[in-house]
Amino acid sequence: MMERPNMPPSSSLRMTRSVIEKGNEDESFITGYRPNIAKTLLCHLVSIVLCGIPYLLAHWKPKWRLSGTSSICPLWQAEKVLIKHKESRDVYIVDVVTVRVSDAFAKQYAIPKNVSPGDTSKLLEEQENEYSFRYFIYRHLRYGWNQENGCFTKIQGLDSDITTADLIQDYGNGVSCESSSHLLELHGENSISVEIPTYLNLLIQEVLHPFYIFQLCSITLWSLDEYMYYAACIFIISVISVSISLYETRKQAESLHDMVANTTEGKCVVKRGDRTQYLDSCDLVPGDLLVLPRSGSCIMTCDAVLLTGTAIVNEAMLTGESVPVTKSSLPRLDEEELYNVESHKRHTLFDGTEVIQTRFYGDQDVVALVVRTGFHTAKGELIRSILFPRPMDFKFYRDSIRFILVLFCLVAVGMVYCVYLYLERGAPFRMIILRTLDIITIVVPPALPAAMTVGTVYAQSRLKKKMIYCISLARINVCGKLKLLCFDKTGTLTEDGLDLKSVIPATDAKFQDEVEDLTNLNDEDNLKMCLASCHSLTTINNVLTGDPLDAKMFEGTGWMLEEQGTDESKYDKMMPTVVKPKQTELFTIESLPLELGIIRQFTFSSSLARMSVIVRDLRGSNFTIFTKGAPEKLEDICVPESLPDNFHKTLRELTIKGYRVIALAYRPMSEQINYLKVQKMKRDMVEKDLIFLGFLVMQNTLKPETQGVIRELKDAALKIVMITGDNMLTGISVARDSRIIDPADRVVIMEAVTKPDGNLCLEFQDAEGNPDDNTIIASDGGLQNSYQNGSVRIHLEPEVHLALTGKAWNVLIKHFPELVPRVLVRGTVFARMSPDQKAQLVEEFQTLGYIVSMCGDGANDCGALKAAHVGVSLSEAEASVAAPFTSKIPNISCMPKLILEGRCALTTSFGVFKYMALYSMIQFISVIILYTNSTNLGDTQFLYIDLVITTSVAVLMGRTKPWSVLVKQRPPGSLVAGSTLFSIFCQILATLAAQVVTQFYLQSQVWYNPVKPISPDQEIVKDAATTSIFIVSSFQYLVLATVFSKGPPYRQPFYTNLLYLAALLGLSGFTAVLLFIPDWPQPWLQNFFELEPVSMDYKIGVGTIIVVNAVVNIIIEFGVNTGTWVKTLSHIITRKRGPKNRYKLVLKDLDMDVGWPRDNQSYPLNEEDDQSSFTSLQDINQSQSVIQQNEISAFRGS
Repeated sequence: MMERPNMPPSSSLRMTRSVIEKGNEDESFITGYRPNIAKTLLCHLVSIVLCGIPYLLAHWKPKWRLSGTSSICPLWQAEKVLIKHKESRDVYIVDVVTVRVSDAFAKQYAIPKNVSPGDTSKLLEEQENEYSFRYFIYRHLRYGWNQENGCFTKIQGLDSDITTADLIQDYGNGVSCESSSHLLELHGENSISVEIPTYLNLLIQEVLHPFYIFQLCSITLWSLDEYMYYAACIFIISVISVSISLYETRKQAESLHDMVANTTEGKCVVKRGDRTQYLDSCDLVPGDLLVLPRSGSCIMTCDAVLLTGTAIVNEAMLTGESVPVTKSSLPRLDEEELYNVESHKRHTLFDGTEVIQTRFYGDQDVVALVVRTGFHTAKGELIRSILFPRPMDFKFYRDSIRFILVLFCLVAVGMVYCVYLYLERGAPFRMIILRTLDIITIVVPPALPAAMTVGTVYAQSRLKKKMIYCISLARINVCGKLKLLCFDKTGTLTEDGLDLKSVIPATDAKFQDEVEDLTNLNDEDNLKMCLASCHSLTTINNVLTGDPLDAKMFEGTGWMLEEQGTDESKYDKMMPTVVKPKQTELFTIESLPLELGIIRQFTFSSSLARMSVIVRDLRGSNFTIFTKGAPEKLEDICVPESLPDNFHKTLRELTIKGYRVIALAYRPMSEQINYLKVQKMKRDMVEKDLIFLGFLVMQNTLKPETQGVIRELKDAALKIVMITGDNMLTGISVARDSRIIDPADRVVIMEAVTKPDGNLCLEFQDAEGNPDDNTIIASDGGLQNSYQNGSVRIHLEPEVHLALTGKAWNVLIKHFPELVPRVLVRGTVFARMSPDQKAQLVEEFQTLGYIVSMCGDGANDCGALKAAHVGVSLSEAEASVAAPFTSKIPNISCMPKLILEGRCALTTSFGVFKYMALYSMIQFISVIILYTNSTNLGDTQFLYIDLVITTSVAVLMGRTKPWSVLVKQRPPGSLVAGSTLFSIFCQILATLAAQVVTQFYLQSQVWYNPVKPISPDQEIVKDAATTSIFIVSSFQYLVLATVFSKGPPYRQPFYTNLLYLAALLGLSGFTAVLLFIPDWPQPWLQNFFELEPVSMDYKIGVGTIIVVNAVVNIIIEFGVNTGTWVKTLSHIITRKRGPKNRYKLVLKDLDMDVGWPRDNQSYPLNEEDDQSSFTSLQDINQSQSVIQQNEISAFRGS
């Protein structure tokens, strides 16, 4: 019988609402419901009486549907769960599934059937109970009722709250066949399936969309009002639109389904207990031991951690990294170390990646422990990020909704006026209803949502041609508002590969002369043997493969690498890899050649920032340890006597020149150490008491495009920040070379140091290294921060850049939060930053009001790329798990293109929105004037205005390409900005004036007789008033389309858009024909459009009004968009006295405090916080997050 679970407190059992995934991007609120028969019957009865309208509302509002048929209940009793996503506000209704399980099921999820959740007494009785498992699936993840927590929790694999030691000890032999069946019930099948909806389901979903329901109601209204041509055309266009939408949606679903299906099917070999069996990959469960094929060449169908052997993996499908990555078995460094997929990714094989080659020692198989399956895997996260993109909280979209609400208010005013007008006229009730509802279709145009996306759709198409792919369309507009750009360094600003410059040997704790040609080193020299063996290179198809730095280092030695066997079977019982000098002489038995066998590898660890190998000289039996890594890390594990006195000085001189410096060390092992002991040694026993050998100096050159792009971005007044895991001085050097920091600018380094009295402090020091010219902010006495006296005061003026490390960032965030805003607006180089720190830094920038982008490679900057408003992954894949944008252009030249397209799309969206708003208002004014005169526009006139003019203009306006130069001024991001509102308001007045003047001009004509309907329900179309308003309003649509098609500095001039220009000219010419010669050569055109013949003098007068109106429209838009008077006026009206963005306030504050930091300035700390959280620098070092491993590409095990 299973061990009984701990029961939750009774308060949890009464809980009807809870939160799942608290603190992450999937955080959601859940509420429990169970069916209520009485409410369900009442709901159906009301729906039938109201002709099904409640059903439609329930489809749009799932919460209403659930509330109408179910009652809220405690979550543990719920049969349905209402889920509301915190960030996106999306609402889901999911069923709670209950399945019967045995008493061997996971205890926290097994619910005793005959024991009330509130009654714990019976749990103590020795009786057999039936158990059930209750769960629901939300966004493809499974959440089960947790007896111990008293709530639904996500069912996770072996990647949560388990140490590496427990992982190996508890699951080293896999799971039993019986346990695997229970685990399969718990976790579900190991499959990532994207359902392809049927055309019928898609049709129902599409047709029931509010847009098409509105279209259907409008078509019905127009048909009842005898606008048959117009209704028929709208119906045909709607059918075509629905068909295209169904086809595109289905095509995307099929494409995603095919991408997933290609890597989710197949057979695999699994060890369960003492049995080895072939299974379908969908039957894998966390805890299974997966035996990788000895031939390699397989696609992973789950996330698994290597327990034995090594594997070379191509992760391009997932991350875009083109260089194969070497995965090694999980080490046992610390028995208390928790397993984490991110920090242990050098030992984890990810779903969807290709295993190219495997290798093992002795007769062992290459075995991997399954830790995650299905949508919980890395590939599952990628698919989920595509299916459920992160929502964007962008002003433009919020304001557009508000503006539509304002239009509805105008609808209400128009409807009231119509009711009054037709009641006074004595019109029948049917006509009053028709005219009142017609106002809605006029003021709120059905095409508005579609027209709003035109600019971004064209931008996405242009970006795709430029090899920049986007999976989140809404983010394109956000690109237009970018203010701060964060860049990774290695592989982004600089080349992926490094050029070997030299080595600086150290002998007897003294640096020797620099050696540029490594072949000049003695082959018997430990330094050369370290360079030749301390790497993770391998050969695939006779090509040396691995990290580019390792390859450059090894090739520089002139040695050879030999591996036993072929590419398909590279295993050997003792020596998997041998490195040796190229043979130039014959050898004898007495003088065997030098050959080093690499017995064991400790691949690069991001937390340790180093890698090690244990080798054996095949001429003897002794073993030697060779290690390479970050100098500051190797310094701690080398014996002090082997370190030169000028160690730090030499390192500083090299890094400040921008070189990548790698420290090398070795240690001969005791003669008593044999092969078996070597295999069992823990890493911490290997990497200690080393003898320093010298520095390897690599040159990381800038990519050719970097300087030019940085100059272009800086000319556009964009703040540029480098976030790297590399050495800070190297980062500063690269920043200067790339012109992120100009030659004349000054760099101040902020460091966290511990004073002699033990207090922690922040020290500001000139990057040029004058130790006397510094100012200190310290926490003296543990109670306050104050500046220490220095001989020179540092002024952080605008041309001064701050540089700091992840260590200093931790101290800053924890102890000096009041300085964070100032450091952020002045910070330029952030070095030695871990992945978590990168993401945290991006989020801190966002809290200051910056619109932030992050550009890096998807494998290394995943957190920061996801956190940024605009994440750009430089990757070979078209979709990356890391970011909404993926650029196949392997350099930062994609960023200006993205910003230009973003600004173009945002400007287009503003222009289209303003045009559609004016289109609604022009037609609203027209029909109100005509209703007043007992006339109305005709069927073909509405058709010409709404379809021929407006649709053509709205669709083609977005084809205009972006401007070629980035300017300092960003386009507005809010529709309620003063310039936008003032433009719309003035243009409305101008169009109103033109139509009113036209009406008065008509009434002044001696030949004009106002129409007099025979009956109250009669409306006359063929009348001079209708003809005049139709012609004037048609020109107004065309003129405003031209006026709102803004050109430079964000878009090309509208006349470069040839199709748009042709449409404007063609429609203008045709409308002029309708005005001046509609009856030439035959009157069929005049009759088709129901135009009233008028005199030529009157036509010229109307033409004059049109020209004057056009000139006024142009003057208004020119006046609003030039100068600062509109902005000043809007600030006066809104009483805005200063900037609202926090970073602007900080900059303003710094402009007034140019001496910051100054002598004797204090920053008091909260005494309680200081006493509880004050940490020594040693503690900060120990708690420092994982160093960004990709940034230190020298030590990657790729």
